[in-house]
Amino acid sequence: MKNNNSKKHNSINIDSDNSFSSNIGFDGLRLHPDLKSNLQELGFLTLTPIQTLSLPKIIEGDDLIAQAKTGSGKTAAFGLGLLNKLDVKKFRVQSLTLCPTRELADQVAKEIRTLGRKIHNIKVLTLCGGSAFGPQKGSLEHGAHIVVGTPGRVEEHLRKKNLSCEYLNFFVLDEADRMLDMGFGESITEIIRYLPEKRQNLLFSATYPTNIEELASKVMTRPHRVEAKDQHDTNTIRQLLCRIQDKSKRTDGLVGLFQKFNPGSALVFCNTKQLTEDVTLELRSRGFSSKALHGDMEQRDRNKTLIKFANRSLSILIATDVAARGLDIDSIDLVVNYHLSRNPEVHTHRIGRTGRAGNSGLACSLFHESEEYKIEILEKTLGYPIERIVIDSLETDVRPAQPRMATLQIEGGKKQKIRPGDILGSLTREDGIDASDDGKINILEKSAFVAIKRHSIKKALDVLSNGKVKGRNFRTRKV
Repeated sequence: MKNNNSKKHNSINIDSDNSFSSNIGFDGLRLHPDLKSNLQELGFLTLTPIQTLSLPKIIEGDDLIAQAKTGSGKTAAFGLGLLNKLDVKKFRVQSLTLCPTRELADQVAKEIRTLGRKIHNIKVLTLCGGSAFGPQKGSLEHGAHIVVGTPGRVEEHLRKKNLSCEYLNFFVLDEADRMLDMGFGESITEIIRYLPEKRQNLLFSATYPTNIEELASKVMTRPHRVEAKDQHDTNTIRQLLCRIQDKSKRTDGLVGLFQKFNPGSALVFCNTKQLTEDVTLELRSRGFSSKALHGDMEQRDRNKTLIKFANRSLSILIATDVAARGLDIDSIDLVVNYHLSRNPEVHTHRIGRTGRAGNSGLACSLFHESEEYKIEILEKTLGYPIERIVIDSLETDVRPAQPRMATLQIEGGKKQKIRPGDILGSLTREDGIDASDDGKINILEKSAFVAIKRHSIKKALDVLSNGKVKGRNFRTRKV
């Protein structure tokens, strides 16, 4: 295990409310020419605040603690760093990134592949719970350069000697605070025992509680610490505190918000897993398109729920904080705190799920007068008062709007070498549907999902059920 004799950090901070604007381009960094060329093609011209703070130090080989919110560009920061250090001619595991959830691990691996697409023959492998163990073992036998995974599954492969980190030189903890919240601390400590002492360590976290400092002391050697504060402000996100008159009728207040603002998509945060299920059932009984998302769900159910929410086949997602971390969804019209979070930093992270990618957003928090003390703490932490409204009545004759899209599942995926173009081609053939009725297509290992405008879903199902995709018949059904 790597020892650390100093807990001192070199600290740099950037405040989001001082209109930080980076004029620094990637050309000014000591990056591999193929990486620079690819960044230009991808349209990455300037660095985000966290990239400006962290990338030069990562490229120099320093250990680093970086605090930044989801959506800040941190994956590109460490992804470029590990790709820049990679020796593709040496076919062995040189980089390991740990993530709290399978969804985030898949997202990170996808971005690393995109960033490194001009460097030939790079193999990126994901090792996550919820996927079959045997195929992962087989993939490891064939080798990989970069491994991205969840702590429990990575620890299991190390313990069973399927994964060797003998030549590892780059170790990343992504969303470290969530991994500790989810109880992965012991697994991370155990994984460190298998890593070579000489390596570069990066720790990225949205918040910086005491247990992160303790984890850093186990992992790192004299790390720098940088912080890019929340980039969301009142210009992009409108915050509202929504007072309810009767705390036993909180869901009525939630429905009142949906009726008032009529969002196309809404993410509702609950503080417990059970509450996500309770709220979901009550909303569904009132005709709303809603599903719960929490850590006790089977992986296949989590995948379907996230795919439907991202492709606009599901209007309302009711989630815990842990389940919602790392969602790869840029456009969410409304975020609602069913209860205020006990932690102001978590509140900031929650509302940051809306108003992304240059869009405006709305974040509402339900509260009863008995919770005024929480609001005082929150406003003191934020440094400004939050606008208040009262939710006091429901329009009972208003019927909830249904999602404009629906989703079809095809029982064939990457293993059958299906690509999005194959599905699109089958759907839009001469007797098919109009191309404008197609939506987002997701290809998983053994299945594929395609969003279709609701008015064309029956015809699309007939086309795929009675026709062929890539010359083969695949069972297709509406999800």
